[in-house]
Amino acid sequence: MNTKTLKTLEYYKIIDELKNYAYSTGGKELCEGLFPFTDLTVIRKAQTETSDALSRLLQNGSISFTGLKDVRPSLLRADINSSLSPVELLNISRLLDIATKIKQYSRKQSSNNNDAIEFFKDSLSERFDVVEPLTPLNTEIKRCIISEEEISDDASPKLKDIRRHIRLANDRIHTELNSIINSQAVRSCLQDNLITMRNGRYCIPVKAEHRSSVQGMIHDQSKAGSTLFIEPLAIVKLNNEIRELELSEAKEIEVILAKLTAEVSDYTTVIKDNYEILTELDFIFAKAHLSKNHKCSEPIFNTDGIIDIKKARHPLIPAKNVVPTDIRLGKDFDLLVITGPNTGGKTVCLKTTGLLTLMGQAGLHIPAFDNSQLAVFNNVFADIGDEQSIEQSLSTFSSHMTNIVKILNEVDNRSLVLFDELGAGTDPIEGAALATSVLDYLHKKGIRTMATTHYSELKVYALSTEGVSNACCEFDVETLRPTYRLLIGIPGKSNAFAISQKLGLPMHIIDASKELISAKDKDFEDLLADLEESRITIEKEQEQISRYKQEIEILKEKLEAKHTRLDEKQAAILEKAREEAFNIVKEAKDLADSTIRNINKAGLAVKDLENERTKLRKGMDALQSKKVVAKATAKKEYTAADFKLGTAVKILSLNMEGSVCSLPNAKGDLYVQMGILRSQVNIKDLDIIPDKDDPSTNDKAGNIGKIKVSKSMSVSTELNLIGMTTDEALVHLEKYLDDAYLSHLPQARIVHGKGTGALRNVVHQALKRSKYVKSYRLGVYGEGENGVTIVEFK
Repeated sequence: MNTKTLKTLEYYKIIDELKNYAYSTGGKELCEGLFPFTDLTVIRKAQTETSDALSRLLQNGSISFTGLKDVRPSLLRADINSSLSPVELLNISRLLDIATKIKQYSRKQSSNNNDAIEFFKDSLSERFDVVEPLTPLNTEIKRCIISEEEISDDASPKLKDIRRHIRLANDRIHTELNSIINSQAVRSCLQDNLITMRNGRYCIPVKAEHRSSVQGMIHDQSKAGSTLFIEPLAIVKLNNEIRELELSEAKEIEVILAKLTAEVSDYTTVIKDNYEILTELDFIFAKAHLSKNHKCSEPIFNTDGIIDIKKARHPLIPAKNVVPTDIRLGKDFDLLVITGPNTGGKTVCLKTTGLLTLMGQAGLHIPAFDNSQLAVFNNVFADIGDEQSIEQSLSTFSSHMTNIVKILNEVDNRSLVLFDELGAGTDPIEGAALATSVLDYLHKKGIRTMATTHYSELKVYALSTEGVSNACCEFDVETLRPTYRLLIGIPGKSNAFAISQKLGLPMHIIDASKELISAKDKDFEDLLADLEESRITIEKEQEQISRYKQEIEILKEKLEAKHTRLDEKQAAILEKAREEAFNIVKEAKDLADSTIRNINKAGLAVKDLENERTKLRKGMDALQSKKVVAKATAKKEYTAADFKLGTAVKILSLNMEGSVCSLPNAKGDLYVQMGILRSQVNIKDLDIIPDKDDPSTNDKAGNIGKIKVSKSMSVSTELNLIGMTTDEALVHLEKYLDDAYLSHLPQARIVHGKGTGALRNVVHQALKRSKYVKSYRLGVYGEGENGVTIVEFK
């Protein structure tokens, strides 16, 4: 892959970011050595590994490779029986710790796979399976080595014994020295009343003038020469003993390290494989972290030269500023000419296409929507200004002809070529002709090419040449801001006149400039303006159609939901009716069977009984037939004026009788009282029960209905049960609950007093059983507290 292109398209900045996600030095080195592949099989393998690592990352969280060091040099030394240092052994121990975590992480992934615990596999499974934690070796290293500078006393019994003797010798020396420095003869000779060490020997600081007063060996003196550090003769032997013990300790430590090194040498191949696998996993999970943080997806690769990137985002532009855009090349056209004003996003489109191609071929996910397509190219060439930097929002458009010549010499039909401002920097006429010739040469060879330009000649070339398409980066003339949307199939305008007018350039200068343009160029610019206007109109109509489609879908969903609810309600009603019918039949059968048994006991003839039962069944069938006929007969049409309070009616749909307790509203709906039930019914579903012949009876019935309505309207919101027995209170309470519910009281107050609590318990039990009660609670301060219960009805 062309190294200059990698730098131009800022591929190395992506690699630098990738390195930040790797924990180990080896992982960072693999990131640094990552370059785009050209083999489709290798690319797909690398992409699959990144996707599988991302899946594990999202499902099980991050995994750390912190502390992973390159132990291969230490393993080479172990193979030749050279003792390893504590630092080297601890590095191996840390590597095995990470291997253990990797194993646990892998098992966590498998156990989360529900039924497929033993069968979960992905492209990383083999690496996880090969890792060997070597737990016994790791445990032995940790047992013997506490830190990089300390070996454990328990590393060997001999070491423990030596250190015990060293502690005892130190204690004896301190005891002896304390007695010396506290003696009357020596105290006045000391510079300081303390014990110090010089050259690994215990000493005391003696004033120089009292040198002869303290017998011993001089090991050091102060810079001024006023203090001598003397080892008293009384402790020379003890110091020598400690020195000998320290030499024995060092020798035993060498034995321990040699033993550990020998154990490591038995597993050098396994440890080396562990290191390489863990380094690879660190590298692969770094790619997954990059994908996660940039919200990337795995692209689909092809060898047909087709690029179809959906909502592509340049990864180096901050997420809050980047504008996603669709980029297509290679299917309907192999050459795309992008035009438009400066700072409109043309160069960003070029860099985005090239950088995402490089990232994809390197096994990295790309910041775009799912199912985006990329082609596999042997090389990517880019002629973009050296000073171009998207991150600094700078843009230069200088072309280097030497670079173009080099590209034309190396390019083949599996190359992607990106030109920024092709032909600029020279005479416009010659530059346009040169740019047209270069692009035509690449187009005839079938090479995938994208080029940005301001030349109208290139727009005409794209319009008149098959397999070549225009494109533009949309620019809002009203706000003088680019939208950064790439519009394929539409040539762009430089909008120089419009921008100049917005910025305040006098109109007479603009008009004079327009007169200098040829009629042919004017017609072409007018055509572009018409195309742009048509595009905007079509987009608005498409948006409106899309909104209509969404509204239709919403209405369709609501209608389907309504039908579903009606079907469920109908099914529930039918089920309830079947249950009631079954209960009635069962009750009738039980009664009949019981009656037969009683008659048999009385000695009546079964035959006579069966005859009576047959007559009764015929009579019931006849009544049922009359009911059906009556129901089928067309009922009389009534108006709202026909219904008064207390009018006796029959609800046809329910086959129940009741009395009217409210006048019809504008829609013909009124309330009918049927025993304890009160239901809203339309007058179309009602049939007035004929009055009796006696007018007085009719008046009496009407009065009774009115009394019922009046009674239900006058129920008190409070019931006082104080002074009643529990049985009396229960009767009054049940009657009161019926009346209160029929009166549609939202809330009631039951007064039962505090007392022993028996009355309160009975009330609460009854409320708990009642189907009218939504909730109840004891009163609070100001309501009667524990002496009352507040009831809320359904």
